[in-house]
Amino acid sequence: MASHRRPKQPSRARVTVLTTAAAAAVVLSSQAANAAPSEKLTKDEVKSKVDKLYEEAEQATETFNGAKEKQEKLQKEISTIQDNVARGQADLNELRDSMGLAAAAQYRTGSIDPSLQLLLSSDPDDYLDKASVADQLSGQQVEALKKIQEKQRELAQERAEASSKLKDLATTRTELGKKKKEVQAKLAEAQKLLNTLTAKEKAALSAADARASRDAGERVDLGDAPAGSGRAMAAFQAAQTQLGKPYEYGATGTSTYDCSGLTSWAYAQAGVHISRTSQAQANDGTRIYSKSGLKVGDLVIFYGDQHHVGLYAGNGQVLHAPRTGTVVRYESINNMPFQFGVRI
Repeated sequence: MASHRRPKQPSRARVTVLTTAAAAAVVLSSQAANAAPSEKLTKDEVKSKVDKLYEEAEQATETFNGAKEKQEKLQKEISTIQDNVARGQADLNELRDSMGLAAAAQYRTGSIDPSLQLLLSSDPDDYLDKASVADQLSGQQVEALKKIQEKQRELAQERAEASSKLKDLATTRTELGKKKKEVQAKLAEAQKLLNTLTAKEKAALSAADARASRDAGERVDLGDAPAGSGRAMAAFQAAQTQLGKPYEYGATGTSTYDCSGLTSWAYAQAGVHISRTSQAQANDGTRIYSKSGLKVGDLVIFYGDQHHVGLYAGNGQVLHAPRTGTVVRYESINNMPFQFGVRI
């Protein structure tokens, strides 16, 4: 006869674990049932989001460009000040040496002038204020001591200025690093979105960009818009030679450009220095608020924060470096929010 044993009852701890796991499974199942299924973005939705990210990246790029320009300017100014301090210290040492030689000569003859003790004083100004000593100074000695004091003040001021600029430089470098990371993050996010597209969708977007980037001779009629000044035309003609060059943030040519990199390079070829960023270029000349008043070679500023710039090409077209993934090309002035033109 078979032996029948009573089943062993599960421990309280095991029951608790099983009950908790079952409850969690029910919650997860409920959440899954209520959650909306993830929807793949359409090609147009991806393009819209990517275009927005590229615009944000360009905004950060112009801030990056401004910080980079400021950094380079500060480095030059600091170098100049440091050179001045070195030369000034050499002059001061020479003045002190000449006074020291005079003191040594008087000491050897036993007639050292007490006024020469100024060289050892920590406060020459206070020493000079003592009339009893000043009376003993020769005119030549007074002049020499005044030069020493003046040089000491100059060096103190220049050292303080250098110290201030070094702090400013450190802050600027920090800002530069942050903006570089911001640009890179925006571009990486855009690429991640593009990677969600099928090969066919990617090909369609690439074809659209290729059509937009064709040479002007194939699709753009520049008409007979009034020409700008000789230098404006020279800048425009220089920019025309860069058609088809890729956009790259922070680039000033001649293999790649960003928007203000192209315009500043073009004007440099005409012998005209303009600012590095689009926001600064907006203040580099006379503003033209009417599109009809633009001349070929004028700068054209876009967006409320002025983060994009191109060159007016005539017939409602601008020549510019649009954004990442494109090349220097002509485009309708109406494709972006026009703010004003700038006549250099």
